Amino acid sequence: MRLLLSPLSAAYAAATARRVAKPGHRVAVPVICCGNASVGGSGKTPLAIDLATRLRARGLHPALITRGHGGAKPGPWRVDPTSDTAADVGDEPLLLAEAATTWRGADRAASAELAVAAGADVLVMDDGLQNPGLVKTAALMVVDGGAGFGNGRVLPLGPLREPVAAAAQRCVAAVIIGCDTTRAAHSLPPGLPVLHASLRPHADDLARLPPRLLAFAGIGRPEKFFATLRDAGHPPLECRGFADHRPYSEADLAGLHARAAALNATLVTTAKDFVRLPVGWRAGIEVVRVGLHWQNAAQIEALLDEILATPCPPQK
Repeated sequence: MRLLLSPLSAAYAAATARRVAKPGHRVAVPVICCGNASVGGSGKTPLAIDLATRLRARGLHPALITRGHGGAKPGPWRVDPTSDTAADVGDEPLLLAEAATTWRGADRAASAELAVAAGADVLVMDDGLQNPGLVKTAALMVVDGGAGFGNGRVLPLGPLREPVAAAAQRCVAAVIIGCDTTRAAHSLPPGLPVLHASLRPHADDLARLPPRLLAFAGIGRPEKFFATLRDAGHPPLECRGFADHRPYSEADLAGLHARAAALNATLVTTAKDFVRLPVGWRAGIEVVRVGLHWQNAAQIEALLDEILATPCPPQK
């Protein structure tokens, strides 16, 4: 199988290299990209939210740029968390919009221009490391410490969108989220700064949890959420994993509620899953949000200092 797929893997890597080499659109404000080398969830959205929060604390007016997953509304679209739904714009844009003004659309350059016109003085991209449409001032490679880079091979032989070294060349630093059990740091170029962070549940959400729980999640790695609950001292009686971004059907939710009733348990899920639930099914379901906790917060603040001090290139 490896011999059969190796040419496809090489072709995929070559196509990505050609794509990222294309010239992109420049805007008049700094652009920070939170991307990764692999497919699947790595923590890009929590990092983007954390950076937007830090930038706002500095008195800046950041805007978040995302392609989003699914969603019926055409882009570019300014996400309104009070009226838009996951069916309209996707799940992650709704989470981003709670932290800062968020623009969603496949054309990131068009979203960026609208964001700047609306008053944004710095842009944070959730994903897009392999998309050349918008020139980045700086890119951060996000790595899930528990998944790492898999077998280190490019699709379809492995989980990578491009070789790690190629992606790292376009990044100013790597951010490893969670314990680096896969030794992903050893796969990174020696000169690339590596920052460490972890996802921690909000204490007030944990305080509301009853003792008997049935946990469910449809994220990149559902086990991450279940492990978070166990590590926080709230081990679920049962766990149900679903595909990432899955739009929950009434049959799914009826089954979850029935099983919870049989266990005399309360359903608990992630914020990303909760925004995908039909409003009529949300009652009685607990939500545990997570935030990024830095091993050394001074490092990310210093990196932001450097990025913001970088002169923006002239627009073309």
